[in-house]
Amino acid sequence: MTTHSPYRISFVCTGNICRSPMGAVILRRLLEDEGLQGQVEVDSAGTGDWHVGNEADERTLRALTQHGYDGATHRAQQLDQAWVADHDLVLAADRSHLEQLRDSAPDLAERVRLLREFDPEAVAAGQLEVDDPYFGDAAGFDRCLAEVERACRGLVEHVRERFAAG
Repeated sequence: MTTHSPYRISFVCTGNICRSPMGAVILRRLLEDEGLQGQVEVDSAGTGDWHVGNEADERTLRALTQHGYDGATHRAQQLDQAWVADHDLVLAADRSHLEQLRDSAPDLAERVRLLREFDPEAVAAGQLEVDDPYFGDAAGFDRCLAEVERACRGLVEHVRERFAAG
């Protein structure tokens, strides 16, 4: 664990316009609902630089809005080599991101996990990756949001347990 406060969590996907912004927006809201927002800092990044500075994909924003979340302030950014070291927990959308993150910081690999590891149903089903909805339709974005939201609910429980344990 890092020695800084607050606890820092980051979501990582490919372009930082679909899956990872959903995670950051949803988790921030859930933490706020639980009164934990001051104890946890949440951000997101992409492995690629194609969308740096852009808003989230319009379909991401639409799905978030339809489910009561506000992603309007999101701007895409690319992770750098120090990303893992600067965070207590880095959540990869899929195995390719997981491998890339662990390869970039092998001594900190325990900080990097798949997001859906925090969804007990996904764990039981062996479905730990969040598929990229980018080349799909609105239904794919809704499915993605539902998966991310379930994992974020489990993540809130993880955070609560971490704080309870000291």
